[in-house]
Amino acid sequence: MPSSRNREFLARGRRGIIYTSVVRGKKIASKEKNPDSAARGRIRNEARYLRLLNTHGIGPRMVRYHDGKLSYVFVEGTPILGFIAQASRKQVITALRQIFQQLFILDSLGITKREMGRPVKHILVTKTGKPVLLDFERCYPSRKPKNVTQFCMFLLSPRMQGLLQPKEIRISRSKLLSACREYKHAISPLLLRKLLSCI
Repeated sequence: MPSSRNREFLARGRRGIIYTSVVRGKKIASKEKNPDSAARGRIRNEARYLRLLNTHGIGPRMVRYHDGKLSYVFVEGTPILGFIAQASRKQVITALRQIFQQLFILDSLGITKREMGRPVKHILVTKTGKPVLLDFERCYPSRKPKNVTQFCMFLLSPRMQGLLQPKEIRISRSKLLSACREYKHAISPLLLRKLLSCI
């Protein structure tokens, strides 16, 4: 990787520490293991899944993984809750549909991301309105992936309802839960569309 400048600390998580730097005029994020974490192989696991998901247009664009450090293009965006609070009804609905499409791809690939039940720090929305999923450290293969259904539960939470209702975005709880049950048993584009029709 070309030499970087202005390396700065950005954030410390349970399993990783993130720094930013500028490489060839582009802002790059670099994640390495938090020395206080007992978890093993989490950064390597994230690199593995990010490399795959990038081919489907999901996640920040990976630069490289080397010597236990993962680098990817820094994402400038607003956390999902802040975005919903300030965006228009149309912008929110568009972003939610894009999130569901990305989560459907994860489900179709048999990957569970885990954080989708409360993804307040795991989804950024860029200035163009594109939602970007972050943090794939805990991804794992699953015969019954839960990304779409977990995000549905997040939408039904009091916190989200408090943000969506003022935008006149109403969700039929009973219909959504019924659609989730169907979707669990047969992940398909048809059932995803049925689920989205409840929003």
